[in-house]
Amino acid sequence: MRLPLFPLSIHLFPGGIIPLRIFEPRYLRMLTLSQTNGFGLCLLGRTRDDGQTPMLSLGTRVEVIDFNQLEDQTLGITVRGIERYRLSQIEVEDDGLLFGEVNALPNWTITELAPEQDVLARRLGELFAEHPDFAAYYPQPEWSNACWVAQRWLEVLPLAGEEKLPLLESSDCSDALRFLMEVVHEPVRSH
Repeated sequence: MRLPLFPLSIHLFPGGIIPLRIFEPRYLRMLTLSQTNGFGLCLLGRTRDDGQTPMLSLGTRVEVIDFNQLEDQTLGITVRGIERYRLSQIEVEDDGLLFGEVNALPNWTITELAPEQDVLARRLGELFAEHPDFAAYYPQPEWSNACWVAQRWLEVLPLAGEEKLPLLESSDCSDALRFLMEVVHEPVRSH
């Protein structure tokens, strides 16, 4: 499938929702072209010594679920992730809009959160409580779904694209859960 691409330094998984601000003419054109199949969010890597920021090989096809004109007259859109993909080829059009040939990857299968992993859902719930604007995108959180919890954590953790890539490439959420159990732990309580 050929998709217009929107490079970002954050990653969105299927089911994830984020707002974006669109103002460049090439990305306004991207929205017009994406009405049938959506567009691809591409994860950016670290900026190299030569000043270039590489696009990584994994992304997510997204669909626009809401839009509005912002106070600064730019377009605000809200997108939801549909499916992961592997990027195989990139073309640049005259206006700088990128297109990519993408191959869909299977979404992670719904898996029950194991009792020892409940801390991940609990801590994510705390994060939702601290950031109600973010939580509002998920009116029906799937606290017992290990994949949903892992995906929301991977979307918000401040990791470089290269650090996230091995987890994003996994065929299921088990690697992500192991990683998250190491970084999202219970605070030490004094007695």
